[in-house]
Amino acid sequence: MKKLITTAIVAATLALSSGIASAADAPKSIDQLLKQVQTDRANASKTNKKREQEFKNERGDKAALLKREKNALAAERQRGKDLNQAFLDNERKIGQLEEDLKTAQGDLGEMFGVVKGDAGDFAGKLAGSNISAQYPGRDVFIADLGARKQLPKIDELERFWEEQLFEMAESGKVVKFEGAVTDIDGSVRNTTITRVGPFNLLADGQYVVYNADLGLVQQLSQQPDGYQVKTVASFEGTTSGAAKLYIDPVKGVLLNIFTQKATIEERIEAGGTIGYIIICLLILGALISIERLITLGVVGAKVNAQRKNLENPGNNALGRVLKAYQDNKDVDVETLELKLDEAILKETPALETRISIIKVLAAIAPMMGLLGTVTGMIATFQSIQLFGTGDPKLMAGGISMALMTTVQGLVAALPLMLMHAVVIARSKSIVQVLEEQSAGIVASHAEKRKA
Repeated sequence: MKKLITTAIVAATLALSSGIASAADAPKSIDQLLKQVQTDRANASKTNKKREQEFKNERGDKAALLKREKNALAAERQRGKDLNQAFLDNERKIGQLEEDLKTAQGDLGEMFGVVKGDAGDFAGKLAGSNISAQYPGRDVFIADLGARKQLPKIDELERFWEEQLFEMAESGKVVKFEGAVTDIDGSVRNTTITRVGPFNLLADGQYVVYNADLGLVQQLSQQPDGYQVKTVASFEGTTSGAAKLYIDPVKGVLLNIFTQKATIEERIEAGGTIGYIIICLLILGALISIERLITLGVVGAKVNAQRKNLENPGNNALGRVLKAYQDNKDVDVETLELKLDEAILKETPALETRISIIKVLAAIAPMMGLLGTVTGMIATFQSIQLFGTGDPKLMAGGISMALMTTVQGLVAALPLMLMHAVVIARSKSIVQVLEEQSAGIVASHAEKRKA
């Protein structure tokens, strides 16, 4: 192509040159014009022959190049066929070798399958075992043994057996070792860790767990109930004999479940606004009950002291009743009885004030709980209507509110009813003392009048 462009440029240059020359040297006669035309035709013929020869030469080069490329393509196709045939031959050889290997292995193949399956299962157990907190990295060799495609060696089988024996032996031991415990805030502290077989890890009077994914001993975000945790410190301090301890038979699973257990604060929050109102009712009733018990206790103490000194009325409920008698000694029995009844009636409101409020609060609390139950169920049904029943968590909030407000209402009503009974009994006992003393005074006054 480059040669063709060059030839065209040369021809154009020659034509331009002849044009310029003809313009400068114009023929002056017919003979000169004929001679010039013949000369130009001869030059053009030479140029065309040269160009034709160049085209023929280039055509030969292109044909040679095409032939060479066709030969290369045929060679590559043949090479592909040879490679494909070699691949098929190798596949047949591999299959035959595998059959020969299975035949040569005999029963060893079955043993290899058993070892591989057991090693895979045992590696998973070792990775999550609490014993690995004391002896980390034991599962690496077992996991590699389970992932192999060739037969294990004798020394590897013996090591596999030894690891199983070691796990069995350590499962029956209670040992202490120094290790690092990661707290909830991410800080790490070195302390003494007590391992109870494969079941539990203890540290500083608390339960801790082994995180197999991170390879760390971690503090629980929430400990079990207090009576269970209380046994940990005494168990850690025991050097001989037997000690009580609550263990996790599923090796930490239950302890992790306990961390998801709702606390008292979370349960109270689940009750929502109605739950807080019920708590306020309980607190108000408790304060009124405490105030009434203290007041009635003081009044009762003064009344008991006054019963021992009836001749000198003091500034107390019984003293004011006695003073009413002393102010009306000369009246008849009926009048005196009325005066004493009047004095007792004056003292009764002070003794029974606000007691009825406790009773009302005790009645309102379960009703508020019922209101919370209805409200929670409404919220639950609204969630079902909007989102369906595919995700139970969407309904959990409403159900939790429904149940917790009922519990809170009952929990508030029971102590309020008990406190109301205690307070009203204390109040009635004081009123009864006043009535007994009043009846005694009336009887004594009647005897004196008859005498």
